[in-house]
Amino acid sequence: MKKCVLVSGGAGFIGSHVTVELIEAGYDVIVADNMSNCDMTCFEGVKKITGRDDIPFVEMDFCDAKTTEELFSKNAIDAVIHFAGFKAVGESVEEPLKYYKNNLESFINVIASSKEHGCGNILFSSSATVYGEPKKLPVTEEAPRQPATSPYGNTKQMCEDILRDSVRAYSGLKGIALRYFNPIGAHPSALIGELPRGVPNNLVPFLTQTAIGKRECLSIFGDDYPTPDGTCQRDFIDIVDLAKAHVFAVRRMLEGQMKKVYEIFNIGTGTPLSVMQLVKGFEKANGLKLNYKIGPRRDGDVTAIWADPTLANNELGWKAERKIEDTLASAWAWEKHLAGE
Repeated sequence: MKKCVLVSGGAGFIGSHVTVELIEAGYDVIVADNMSNCDMTCFEGVKKITGRDDIPFVEMDFCDAKTTEELFSKNAIDAVIHFAGFKAVGESVEEPLKYYKNNLESFINVIASSKEHGCGNILFSSSATVYGEPKKLPVTEEAPRQPATSPYGNTKQMCEDILRDSVRAYSGLKGIALRYFNPIGAHPSALIGELPRGVPNNLVPFLTQTAIGKRECLSIFGDDYPTPDGTCQRDFIDIVDLAKAHVFAVRRMLEGQMKKVYEIFNIGTGTPLSVMQLVKGFEKANGLKLNYKIGPRRDGDVTAIWADPTLANNELGWKAERKIEDTLASAWAWEKHLAGE
């Protein structure tokens, strides 16, 4: 009997890549999304990549407890991966209540329905933002969480706590939080990728949109940081590598390999890259010259952060494998695909 995984927010950037990897690993998948932050482009791409026209899709809002409960009562769900949530840092500062209501309520409803209907395995998509400006690099899972610099970051911390407390309190529930570093790139097929609405918040879509002429110029925020080239350092991880980590984590839960009822794993490469290195790497990988300028520092940007992925490597048996030039080539292929080139 195939195990069934519910992917909440599964039509978005990360959710669509995870759906592909789950299907290719032999799982049945139900995708549910309220489409507030995406359209059907990536879901249609998932169907093409997997050759599956019959992937169940439910348009719904997980903030609606009744609809969430109905979804769980009508389907035998073995595990849930929760992506559904608002994710723009700047907007969360301007509209904190919108973020707290949506991101916390949707997750509480998912956990409550999981508990009610015997779905004992909950995987939460967390973030390295919980570490803030770390005192020590690379960051291990033991590093203390810092006060969040935005309501968005705070919802990640609070959802981790809600999951931790729930699995401890209710027998039969287990939880894993994956703390992502900086997911970038697109599927090698160029059929799914990052599809921001309006002006991108993330570096790579802004970079590809500048390369194709949608944006006039890429701004690099600050070149006076205490790093080798003065620009911020990040742990940029290929989206397909990141998606595969979810398959390893789901398998760990379903096959009873967890050592505690609640586990946390860093999902990163362990290798820092500066913003400038990424820009230059993109130019080199794709034979392009980018129009960019150095601007002032941006509020809330951490100087440097990268993962120590040893725990995920050893416990999950997962490792980031794709080369950065391949990742940057796939990001450009996706942008060209969107432009119909």
